[in-house]
Amino acid sequence: MKILAIRFSSIGDIVLATPVVRALQQQLGAEVHFLTKRSFRGIVAHNPYINKVYAIDKKVGEVLPGLKQEAYDYIIDLHHNLRSLQVKLALKGKAYAFNKLNWEKWLMVRLKANRLPDKHIVDRYMETVRPLGVKNDGKGLDYFIPEEDEVEVGAFLSGNVLAPAHEAPRFVAFAIGAAHNTKRLPTDKIISVCKKISLPVVLLGGPGEAEEGRQVAEAAGGHVFNTCGLLNLNQSASFVRQAYKVITHDTGLMHIAAAFGKDVISVWGNTIPEFGMYPYYPEGVSRNTTVEVPGLPCRPCSKIGYQACPKGHFHCMRNISEDNIVTAVEGG
Repeated sequence: MKILAIRFSSIGDIVLATPVVRALQQQLGAEVHFLTKRSFRGIVAHNPYINKVYAIDKKVGEVLPGLKQEAYDYIIDLHHNLRSLQVKLALKGKAYAFNKLNWEKWLMVRLKANRLPDKHIVDRYMETVRPLGVKNDGKGLDYFIPEEDEVEVGAFLSGNVLAPAHEAPRFVAFAIGAAHNTKRLPTDKIISVCKKISLPVVLLGGPGEAEEGRQVAEAAGGHVFNTCGLLNLNQSASFVRQAYKVITHDTGLMHIAAAFGKDVISVWGNTIPEFGMYPYYPEGVSRNTTVEVPGLPCRPCSKIGYQACPKGHFHCMRNISEDNIVTAVEGG
């Protein structure tokens, strides 16, 4: 049996799809291929449950000739958009598509009418492959880091706060970025949180967070280290894997942290956990602390986010309790 799974973006959504590809490979013995965007190829390139990765820059026509030669038995559409429809029409195979709950999300955002199921998106992904007899194995998410991208944290922190040589250094990873500004704490609050944490703090983010990371590290003290813009995604994941605890916004590194079974302090702004994308752990495990401002009449204002608060006050992040974040980090 040969199966094509489709998820073009983004980091978190692709990580959340890993239980599906693992189940397809292990439970059906299928040869599993994965179609994504080239910029996200590295997320699945080293996954042992995926036999081949196809990647596009912009258009599915870039890979359709190769996909047609594969003769897939099934197509598992975990993105359900125009691009994935083009693939399904071109391949003419038996396909199953993920329900994105767009109507329910619209009702929640526009009318604050909650018709969302009390179900994580991973479990909804698994419903997509239920017709094939595949079940959730309860093992949580996967993320695989190639050996060349593993980071020696001890060397990075040497000369500063470092645990004894026979112990792994204990530090907090703080993923300060997010795709949209309304999902991120303001810089001054990030600085304040970092100042209050007694452990070393490693700031994680992409090139877009490089300047903010520099400002935070300079203002927060010598125990804060900025890696923003210096690492690729797998190297950032290596820091997450070795961290004592992880502070993160609603973003891809939150799901990578859950894949490694880390204690996560997830900080929520304009989006809400009820959308079904909170940290997902193996069955029976719960290591997430949610920090949010409940009861705001304007929240959620979007299922994704904005570059600036539509109301101008940004209460969803401005009113976040810094002490709640610090207590979750320092407490046991």
